[in-house]
Parts: sequence; C-alpha cells; structure tokens
Amino acid sequence: MPGRLEGKGALITGGAGSIGVATARAFVAEGARVLIADLDEAALAQAAASIGSEAVVWKVTDVTSEEQVAAAVDATVAQFGKLDIAFANAGVFGAVSPVAEYPVDVFQRVLAVNVVGSMLVAKYALRMMVAGGSLIINSSVVGLTSAPGIAAYATSKHALVGLMRTAAKEVAGQGIRVNSLHPGPTDNEFQHRIEMEETGASLDESSRIFDSLIPLARHADPSEVAAAVVFLASDESSFMTGHTLTLDGGLSI
Repeated sequence: MPGRLEGKGALITGGAGSIGVATARAFVAEGARVLIADLDEAALAQAAASIGSEAVVWKVTDVTSEEQVAAAVDATVAQFGKLDIAFANAGVFGAVSPVAEYPVDVFQRVLAVNVVGSMLVAKYALRMMVAGGSLIINSSVVGLTSAPGIAAYATSKHALVGLMRTAAKEVAGQGIRVNSLHPGPTDNEFQHRIEMEETGASLDESSRIFDSLIPLARHADPSEVAAAVVFLASDESSFMTGHTLTLDGGLSI
C-alpha cells in the first residue's frame, strides 16, 4: 500500500533536533522526500545518516536569514520538483527570568528564531506550495498557556498562533492548509535543559517534577510528536485548517 505522503516533497526546519529527525523519518516511511534544514552542518549530516535514506537531503540554514530560508525552499523545489509540506520546527528557549528582569537581548533572539523564523518559512513556502499542501508550525503547549519565568518562549509560541490563523485564512482559497502543533514536555535534550533551568534540580529529579504535572504522567516521545505532524501533513486532515492541535498528555486541561 502507498504511504500517506507518497510522492510528496517536504521541508523541515530544525531538522537536526529530535523532533525534526523523528518527523523526517516518519515522512520518509510514509513515502515523502524530505529536505532537513538546520544551523549545524555536522548535526545535519548525522541526522540524515541516522535516517539512512536517499529520500533525505539537508541544507545548512539560519531561519533568521531571509536569504537562507528562501534558498532552503528553492532547494526543496529543485530537489523534488515541488513543495507539498513545510514544517516550521526550528526554535530556541531563551532564559528563565521574571518579566521585570528579563534580558531584552535574549527576548529579541527568541522572537527572531521562533517567530520571524517561522514567518520566513511561511512566507517562502506558501509562495511555492502546491494545492493540497500543508504548512505546520510547531508551537508549544505554552503557546496556549504559560508559566512564570518563560516570557520570551511563551510570547513567541503564542505569536505563532496569530501567524498560523492569518496564513490559514489567506491561502485557504488555494487549497493549502495551515495548522499549529502544541506539544507538551517531550523527552529530548531541549526539554530537559529547560526543566533543569526552571527547577534547579538534576535531570532525573526535574523530569519527575514535570511528569507529576502531566495527567498522563510522562513526557512525549519525539516519535509521538512526529505522528501528529504526519497527520497534519496528510489527507487525513484535509478539512482541518487554522487549528491548534494540542499534544500535551493533558497538561493544559
């Protein structure tokens, strides 16, 4: 049986991270060809090697650079002949600090990567995307909620909902869908660094603290996040646009 993404061309930013790699692997398993983009050349090469498929290519890309994002989109189209799927997944966290003390330079950096970076992916991907295409923007559970000390991260992830809803209305007439994904704590290095910084506890203890806050009492596996991205990229969600899909183990209940 053909895969759910058979013959589709896809771009994933933040492609060397755990969610990016898991999503690329899932896309390939469903028949897509994928360009993964990230800042670190060595990490990209390692990510592609770990997937082990000729359907995966990579390109060093800084998502805060308009020229580099445009080049990544162009490279995807040149490699695969079209662009069906874009997953704006690159992101940074920032610092843990009260709003009254938050360092402005860190705040600006977080917005540059998370918000401007996603906007640039949307700007250039939507120009090239074919009818039936899907843009997925990776936000966070704190794009719907928040917590003390995470002003930059929460602000950036809330902003992505506005970006998503605006773009969804603009391109619906072209048969293109735009949705955002809102994962809760995920079992990866990115999340564990956040947890240790927020709690001041060890890796194991901070993980236990966060598990205790989640009704399902565990972190998500990156493959579970990837499965949700596949759903949003596939025809299974063909009548879904402008939607905030939460994948948080009940954290936002």
